[in-house]
Amino acid sequence: MDDIDQYLTDKRPEFEEQLIQFLRIPSVSAESAHRGDVRHAAEWVRDQLQGLGLSTQLIETDHHPLVYAESAPVPGAPVVLIYGHFDVQPPDPLNEWISPPFEPTVRDGNIYARGATDDKGQMLTHIKSAEAWIRTRGRLPLQLKFLIEGEEEVGSESLYAYLADEANHERLKADVVVISDSSQFAPGYPAITYGLRGIAYFELRLTGPKQDLHSGTFGGAVANPANALTHILAALMDGEGRIQIPGFYDDVVPLTDEERRQLAALPFDEARFREQLGVEQLAGEAGYTTLERRWARPTYDINGLWSGYQGEGSKTVLPARAAAKFSFRLVPNQKPERIAEGLRQRIAEVCPPGIRWELVDMHGAEGYMAPLGSPYLQAAARAIEQGFGRTPVFIREGGSIPIVTAFHRHLGAHSLLLGWGLDDDNTHSPNEKFCLADYHRGIRASAHLWGELAELSPQA
Repeated sequence: MDDIDQYLTDKRPEFEEQLIQFLRIPSVSAESAHRGDVRHAAEWVRDQLQGLGLSTQLIETDHHPLVYAESAPVPGAPVVLIYGHFDVQPPDPLNEWISPPFEPTVRDGNIYARGATDDKGQMLTHIKSAEAWIRTRGRLPLQLKFLIEGEEEVGSESLYAYLADEANHERLKADVVVISDSSQFAPGYPAITYGLRGIAYFELRLTGPKQDLHSGTFGGAVANPANALTHILAALMDGEGRIQIPGFYDDVVPLTDEERRQLAALPFDEARFREQLGVEQLAGEAGYTTLERRWARPTYDINGLWSGYQGEGSKTVLPARAAAKFSFRLVPNQKPERIAEGLRQRIAEVCPPGIRWELVDMHGAEGYMAPLGSPYLQAAARAIEQGFGRTPVFIREGGSIPIVTAFHRHLGAHSLLLGWGLDDDNTHSPNEKFCLADYHRGIRASAHLWGELAELSPQA
């Protein structure tokens, strides 16, 4: 790999300039005014892959295009599907950016721009690593397939439709999926994420009287939807942080003793974590550490609630309606549909008389767990050590990446979640950044990954 490593060293300035070009494209998928910019980003990615001699296609959809590319098959070697996205979040609020979001600026070793870490910079590492192999060896040591989308920040509707079509399964068939759209555990601690939580998201709407009432005249005689809402929401969790939904924990797979030891061994500083969040005390389910609660236990959180008068001053009103949005983070093996069924049962048990309720099931996704003994994970660990100079830690992630579950369901392939970013990269916030040293380390790790994976048997 000396020739490839030297190529990567020589190309550092050029790779940074190409990242800057990419980040200048304001590919905000949520805003129709940027539809042309999202397409421009798709064409930029296509041109990068086409320039390497890969068979490349811009796949048109009802919304934003997908980019697909593949290298030549390599008999006896695994096939890798690389996923990423070229769309970005809206940059608002603009007045909080130190430098303009689409004028990439380097400060203190970081590049600041919308999309720097989520996901343009991280995704580009895999294209540049493929370039290194092709320019030095003339070919890749295994077949790579790229599937890059422009709707990740708005729900990936077109990609899910493409995946759901069985006619596309043979084309996308792979032994393993590689995704870099997350973070290292901490600065200097590269990580492989082997577990993700799922999600079940709901909106509860309550109705009482036909209109708002005077709380003095009618209070005490009419059920108050706002009071009922707080009662129902509180009844979904006890004082120990245990969720009070029938059957909620039936499918939860407990953490093994070995996993608990591994998580406990991570260099996690609770005091620094509290300071970073601006809280005096941490909270959660009794009997578990903070990392276990964040990554490997199910949770319940109210995401928003509203009712009654919310203007300046006071208004003595008994509101006619109340509503809340709330979500459950699920661990692998829990099913969103079973959670919804138990939730309806619990609401029916605790909803006060005189209140009508409607539960809207907004969306859900199952959690994910990659087998820790997988040779693909071990190959990734060796590659990351080459790129970052340190053996990665194995972690879980408290958030949800539904596309990972979709790849496993439709293609039968597990994913390698290899995050090159940091947890202070301001993802989705003003002043998003990506450490340029980690950009180059990610490219090097990716280049070594193709060599490590090529040594394995397909479907190992």
